Amino acid sequence: MSRVAKRPIALLKGVEIKVSSEVISVKGPNGTLSIAKPANVDVKIEDGFALMVAANDESIALTGTFRAILANMVTGVSEGFTRKLELVGVGYRAAVDGKNLNLSLGYSHPVVFVAPEGITITTPTQTEILISGADKQLIGEVAAKIRAYRKPEPYKGKGIRYAGEKIIMKEAKKA
Repeated sequence: MSRVAKRPIALLKGVEIKVSSEVISVKGPNGTLSIAKPANVDVKIEDGFALMVAANDESIALTGTFRAILANMVTGVSEGFTRKLELVGVGYRAAVDGKNLNLSLGYSHPVVFVAPEGITITTPTQTEILISGADKQLIGEVAAKIRAYRKPEPYKGKGIRYAGEKIIMKEAKKA
């Protein structure tokens, strides 16, 4: 069995896991998440821990992957996840209006992004965007969609980047 699959998932206070034949749902203070249960993976709840059991040798890799996804779901409904984006460029600004994120990215028109259900977008400053919620996969998807509006370009580094992302700068043409 894979090393990841062997590790038990600690169920924090206020987190419940319900296992049925087709769906596993995790409920906590930040909401409820559910995922389809793979046929070859069993989940056992014992003494405040969730354990993964592979049905056969062919599903060992799937068991480790499923354990990582389930651990992220438990963390998401108990603590939540946050992703930070930075806007770099003259005149690049972000503002939140209800569920809409209004972006000024140097285009002739403003870009409006509507946040999906379960995602909270805030702007502490005009050049920072915080995306938070319980579903780690959905947060990453939303961050990638927002970043795709203006990816960082390699000559001046202008664009939307993840916090801490290093952009490899190219040297400009020389005459």
